[in-house]
Parts: sequence; C-alpha cells; structure tokens
Amino acid sequence: MPDHTRPKGEHEGKVALVTGGGRGFGKAFGEALSARGAHVVLADIDGAAAAEAAAELAARGASATAVTCDVADEAEVGAVVHGVAERHGGLDILVNNAGLHAAYNRPFTELGLAKVRRVLDVNVMGVIICSLAAREAMKGRAGASVVNISSSAAYANRSIYGVSKLAVRGLTVSFAREFAADGIRVNAIAPGLIFTDAVRAELSAAEADRVLGEQILRREGEEQDVVEALLHLVSSRASFVTGETLRVTGGFALSV
Repeated sequence: MPDHTRPKGEHEGKVALVTGGGRGFGKAFGEALSARGAHVVLADIDGAAAAEAAAELAARGASATAVTCDVADEAEVGAVVHGVAERHGGLDILVNNAGLHAAYNRPFTELGLAKVRRVLDVNVMGVIICSLAAREAMKGRAGASVVNISSSAAYANRSIYGVSKLAVRGLTVSFAREFAADGIRVNAIAPGLIFTDAVRAELSAAEADRVLGEQILRREGEEQDVVEALLHLVSSRASFVTGETLRVTGGFALSV
C-alpha cells in the first residue's frame, strides 16, 4: 500500500546509485526512489537487466539510467561513480544491494574455496569498494546516505552467506564512523524471508511454513516492507540515525 503521507518529490534533485539494480530489491528500490524525484542509476553485472529496468522507469516518466558493473571490480566501480559524479555533479544516495544469495547459503565444505572467495568478493569487498569509491562524490551533500543490504542470515551464521552478511553489519558501523566527518550517514537493512515471485518459485511449502512459524508476526514478508525501510533510512526523518542495521524480519531475527 503506498504511503500517502510521504511527499512525492521528497528526493527531487537527488542522485541515487543502486547496485544490483536490474531485478529484485534493487529494481524495487530504484522504482521507489525515482517515484520520489531522484535520478536513479541502476548498476548491475547483468547490464541487459539493468537497461530493461531503467527503460521501464523511463517509460513511466521517471529519470533513470543503467550501467553494467561488477561491484567486485574496483576499476569498473570507480568508472561508474566517476561518470555519475561528472554527469550529475555528485551522488546523494548509495544502495549497496548487489550480492550473491540463496545458492551460496550452504556449508563451506559443500561450496569449496572458489565459491567462498566469490561470495566474499561480492558481498563484502563489493560493499567496501562501492562505499570508498562513492565517498568523495557524496561528501558534504545534504542528506547524503549509504544503505547496505545485510540479511537475517547475519544473525544465524550457518554458512558463508550468513558470515558475509554479518560482515556487512560490521562494515556499516565502521563506515558510519569514518564517513560522519563528511556528513554521510551509513546504515543497513537486514531483510528476513521476503516472499518475492522468485522466492515463491524456489521455496517449498514446508520451508515457508517453518520460517513463518519462527516469526513473531505470522504474515509473509513483502518486498514493500523492505522498500519502506530503505525510504525511511535515506529520508530526513532518519537524520539522527547512523551505524544501525534495521531488521525487517517479522521478528525472526531477534537475537542480540
């Protein structure tokens, strides 16, 4: 359900870079930010998916562009951020959303070292590379905000995926401390099981019931729940919030 209390042009004139923006949460984040006036740059290793998502937004009258980018590639990320800053004068919002997910949520011994390294390259080094590359372009801009996407798996730590998302929580605190002098807030969101179309296609009924049974709120998590968390964290209403990880799990991840 749309939030009619939020100004439609809340991010008018702002520039947002969303990694993993071609589909899933990234695409939804881009839609929400562009609907509130931001120019959105959707970056994805799948350039065709990013281009399609940006074209959909443009067809609705939004301002959006797409770039192909592997967040684990320092040179590619640097070129993307440089291009955004040169074209738009700077960067206001960075959403570190790109990541490797379900297929890597398995024991270390099953994955092997090559896949473990790839998870760390994308889920951990990707956040570091993008954040450091964006810092100068965001420095001193009113309301500048970085949002990292962690996971409820960070509170369970049963696999390299969970460990990588725990690292994202730690990076959020570290970068919040480092970037505060430049007026940049850094926060994270840890989504629980969100019933997107892809999740419904992959998840068995038994597994879905198990997760719902461990939640305090016994309804299915929706993509919009995570989008609303993002919109709050990048808004002026969260201007005194930094270094935090907001859990959007229906009470699933309540460990301290």
